[in-house]
Amino acid sequence: MKAPAVRKLVLLISHDPHARASLRRALEADGFLVGEAANGKEGERTIRRVNPDAVIADLQMEIVEGGERVIERLRDAGPRNVFYLVTTGTDALSFEFSLHQLGVTGIFLKPIDSAIVIQTLKAALA
Repeated sequence: MKAPAVRKLVLLISHDPHARASLRRALEADGFLVGEAANGKEGERTIRRVNPDAVIADLQMEIVEGGERVIERLRDAGPRNVFYLVTTGTDALSFEFSLHQLGVTGIFLKPIDSAIVIQTLKAALA
């Protein structure tokens, strides 16, 4: 008998409850477990508590809260093997810091295509 697949946990961090709900529904329909946080501080607490396999954070929200410092705190709060992605509008891509240096491995421009996010997560977390 084949062992059941381990479901991967994704933490969504965004100030927009509608965006979180939409992506949550798509991820859960595809078999992911999903946690949510409404801002960077809540995200830090949640990442420590749930140890997600991946974090998807809204970069526009993070810039308002302090940009790279919030992303660094999220990275430092979580396990080292977490796959970090950010979502953003094109107007938020003019920042002074390197996302790669902060451990961010992908950027999705809004409006987010959940199928592409799911495909990326499956490939990265396989």
